[in-house]
Amino acid sequence: MLNRLKIYLITIIIISLFLSGCSSKTPSPKANEPKETESSIVDNHSNDGRTVVGISMPDELLERWNRDGSYLKDQFEKNGCDVIVKFANNLIDTQIGDLRKMIAEGADILVITAVDGAALSSVLEEARAANVKIIAYDRLIMNTDAVDYYVSFDNYMVGVLQAEYIIDSLDLDSSQDSENIEFVTGDPVDNNARFFYKGAYDTLKPYIDNGKLIVPSTQTGFYETSTAQWSTDIAQQRLQIILNSYYPKGTRLDAVLCANDSTALGAAKALESNYLGTNTVILTGQDGDIANIYNIINGIQSMTVYKALQEESIVTVSLGMSILSGRNPTSDLIDESKWDFECSYNIKDYNNGTKVVPSYLLNPITITAENIEKELFDTGYYSRNSAGLIYAAD
Repeated sequence: MLNRLKIYLITIIIISLFLSGCSSKTPSPKANEPKETESSIVDNHSNDGRTVVGISMPDELLERWNRDGSYLKDQFEKNGCDVIVKFANNLIDTQIGDLRKMIAEGADILVITAVDGAALSSVLEEARAANVKIIAYDRLIMNTDAVDYYVSFDNYMVGVLQAEYIIDSLDLDSSQDSENIEFVTGDPVDNNARFFYKGAYDTLKPYIDNGKLIVPSTQTGFYETSTAQWSTDIAQQRLQIILNSYYPKGTRLDAVLCANDSTALGAAKALESNYLGTNTVILTGQDGDIANIYNIINGIQSMTVYKALQEESIVTVSLGMSILSGRNPTSDLIDESKWDFECSYNIKDYNNGTKVVPSYLLNPITITAENIEKELFDTGYYSRNSAGLIYAAD
């Protein structure tokens, strides 16, 4: 009986050891082996027989983004590309969703004007994993090394031109008088707004420091003067509060530096309804929107900084087609393209927090009542119909 029990126990032990040795448990992956994920992005862009360009604009509320989207679409299509254009309605999640759909639909290149330049890092990593090239258009995309190129205007110079116009118009270098100024700057999540502000404030600061310019509201910092989403209504409301608080009857306002045309429209409305002075206030802007062109012609707005959107899109399309051909363009793109406008290649100034992004920069120009015909109408950017109404030329 005892011997039987021993034999039985030995048999159980042998069977247990055998089963343990034959276990089907998968060994742990080695530390240097990549882990599999539940889903992975497939590169649909190499052999699908199409060339697809995705264009993501921030919204349709500003006239200029409609024009940019239209120019880019037309010119990429002329080069044989399939083009997807989306407008994000100033919503970050919408833009991220649009970009994911473009990647899934086989985009080879994404041309992106970011709603928030710091919010796209994750989706751009997805694009890079799918071998999609990224061009940041007009607004630098921040905090990612997935951006390949940046195409824009010299945004610092935009602010400089606005400030120089105020300096010349008020004759600050010769006059002994002090003049009053207020600032209406741009969207705090738009990286370009910081460049506009810095160019303007750096140029005007010496006159503020020496007392030639006075800011009665004392609001001069970027964030305290910023305008969410470049909103005309927000700009109007803020300037109305300033006028009611700091400009009683008899206190003169000489200039309002507005970062762009939509904020300038708001400032113009505030001046019309709440400014008690009788002088014409110098009012700056940027973009050359139709409503603002009317205001310049009618003496309500003093100037705007014009950026030839066709030129920006021409550079972007040339850059995009060069990338699609397998090249890594640098300054040679400018030499080979022989554009009839000036463009510089910059590899030192536009750091997005992760890397310096190679940039193609165009030159903005000042538009006033004196040169508006030559620069905007004679060039065909705008036209007039038989009733004299201004419209965007095709």
